[in-house]
Amino acid sequence: MGQHLRSGDLEIWTEQVGAGPDVLLIGGLGDTIESWQFQLDGLADRYRITAFDNRGAGRTRMPDGPATVEMMADDAAAILRALDIPSAHVSGFSGGSIISQELALRHPDLVRSLVLQSTWGAMDAYLRRWAKFIRWLAGAAPSERDFLEDFFLAIYSPRAHNDGTVDAIIEEALAFHYKQSPEDAQRTLDAFMVHRTIDRLHRISAPTLVLAGGADATAHPALGRAVADAIPGALFEIEDGESHEPLQEIPDWWNARVDAFWQEVDAGVPGPPRPREAPSNPGSDRPVGGIPYIHGL
Repeated sequence: MGQHLRSGDLEIWTEQVGAGPDVLLIGGLGDTIESWQFQLDGLADRYRITAFDNRGAGRTRMPDGPATVEMMADDAAAILRALDIPSAHVSGFSGGSIISQELALRHPDLVRSLVLQSTWGAMDAYLRRWAKFIRWLAGAAPSERDFLEDFFLAIYSPRAHNDGTVDAIIEEALAFHYKQSPEDAQRTLDAFMVHRTIDRLHRISAPTLVLAGGADATAHPALGRAVADAIPGALFEIEDGESHEPLQEIPDWWNARVDAFWQEVDAGVPGPPRPREAPSNPGSDRPVGGIPYIHGL
């Protein structure tokens, strides 16, 4: 059951499922609660999971005025406080990972641990140019289908494009009722492009796991490694052969890895990095479809 929770003058659509230690999921560009469906389904038997529609996405409107990552981090803090959650394991994907970083910097008491997937501390020239291209594409694409087909080329692996998974995701995205406008996507991208945390990450004290897709051409592994190097004690792992979206493409593996990390944090003994064993049938642990909206930058 979802509800709107207040962050300043903004009403943020939020849902909570499961029981156990608290987890907060923070998505990236255009992400809604449905983007985390594999995690909501796969981890709710062990955790109480909170997810929300970012400002300007889904059932949460984009307020007038500039959007900033600091505002988005304060939104996340407001949700935790409204739900009387003293601290949570925070998992952020892509743009949600820099919101998570900022949450840990601005509200460290609320962050029990961090999982940062497909992350960066400052965009390099390549990622900035790709984000500028997506910003242009959001306004210039002749149709929503054209936008998604082009955008997803850098988000999902060739495997997911070739086995029909991306086609299924596109059909569900087109049918999704609460679509993000091109203007709100552009404003969100503007916030992501100018944001920088790399010089402040040494102040984060929460146990941190940084994950990077080995074949991700956007938030490529060197950017994730720089984040892990800057956060004291952070673990860094590369998901071999994966692109920007392993939490949807290999959800069983991804859920098991973050579950193990959270258990280690709660036990007080975060473990060493673990190599990923590729499935014998790549992507076979991932059902086709079931993702009613996009996961992006």
